Amino acid sequence: MKHFISKPFITGITLLGLLLVLAGCGLQTSPVADPKGPIAILERDLLYTAFFIMLIVVIPVYFMVFWFIWRYRAKGGSGEYKPDWHKSTIIEVFVWSIPAAIIITLGYLVWTYSYKLDPYKKIATPENTINVQVVAQDWKWLFIYPELGIASVNELAFPVDKAVSLQLTSDTVMNSFLIPALGGQIYAMAGMTSELNLQANEIGRFRGRNTQYSGDGFAMQFFDAVAMTPDEFDAWVANAKSQTKPLSTGTYDQLAQPTIGHDVEYFSWVKPGLFAEILKKYARRPETTLRRHAPVTTQPACEGDTPC
Repeated sequence: MKHFISKPFITGITLLGLLLVLAGCGLQTSPVADPKGPIAILERDLLYTAFFIMLIVVIPVYFMVFWFIWRYRAKGGSGEYKPDWHKSTIIEVFVWSIPAAIIITLGYLVWTYSYKLDPYKKIATPENTINVQVVAQDWKWLFIYPELGIASVNELAFPVDKAVSLQLTSDTVMNSFLIPALGGQIYAMAGMTSELNLQANEIGRFRGRNTQYSGDGFAMQFFDAVAMTPDEFDAWVANAKSQTKPLSTGTYDQLAQPTIGHDVEYFSWVKPGLFAEILKKYARRPETTLRRHAPVTTQPACEGDTPC
């Protein structure tokens, strides 16, 4: 039967389909590979370094697998099978020295980068740092600017020329805070605080999210980290202060109720010490304030027919 579809046509269709499949792949959809901050750049470099070190083992293994298949094939193979050998100095050297060198190298990287990428380590001077208190809720993020007296929900704004020092806690179950384009991942836990220091090298809007499953609204618990010019940040602060809604105790209690897909919201005033109050909700009470039960009276001994 004659074929009416030529081979070049089939090849062209195949290549076009492959290009269409790969069209959705890019640095924009992979912020880890396209970092926008100094911390994220260090993390990407460490990831690539570890990847290439592991290729030292992976590439020779794949090469030898195909070489052995060809050399020792049943028909036409030229390799000689010797099942009685028990020792090869050359093989022993490769088997033990290469893994040992890889382990030592990876250990050195882990040791040095553990200090370089310490999330508590400040990356700028105090005057070049914006301090933000972060509270994880169901299912949204609250950002409090204690020095500015304002707050926002699901939007973290900061000037591009300054670092951001985050102090995190949770008013619900454990959450995991991550902005892939800026680097860093750290847990937010009720009654505890953790810290994370980040910075952006360029203006832009970067997606952040909770990476720790926390219930029904977990899949929609996103927020935007917005790096702005100093003038844009001043305008953002002015807009927040112009809002008529303060973040008082009552307003916070309403905000803390579970919501899914919560819109960006701004508060013109924040109750002083609100972050500390959230922490105290989960603090252990002193023993003197714990309720004491009266001791149980001792029952009389059983005598004769008297019930105990």
